[in-house]
Amino acid sequence: MYSYKTRGTCSQQILFDVEDGCLHNVRFVGGCAGNTQGLSKLVEGMRIDDVIARLKGIQCRSGTSCPDQLAMALEKYRLRQV
Repeated sequence: MYSYKTRGTCSQQILFDVEDGCLHNVRFVGGCAGNTQGLSKLVEGMRIDDVIARLKGIQCRSGTSCPDQLAMALEKYRLRQV
């Protein structure tokens, strides 16, 4: 399980697994429970590049959002795998 500390959102952390380039078991710590649970279900099993492409740049407050932070977490994960 990978962990990412969020910035500028109500959620404080995102936890997730990646298997064969696909996202699994996304869990947000804190934040709006309904929205973060819904987001987690929607991205389950998606390729991480597709999740980044869809969610990067979505804004809520402070120039970011929980979906945007997930995209940033996945970009950071991807860089660590190179």
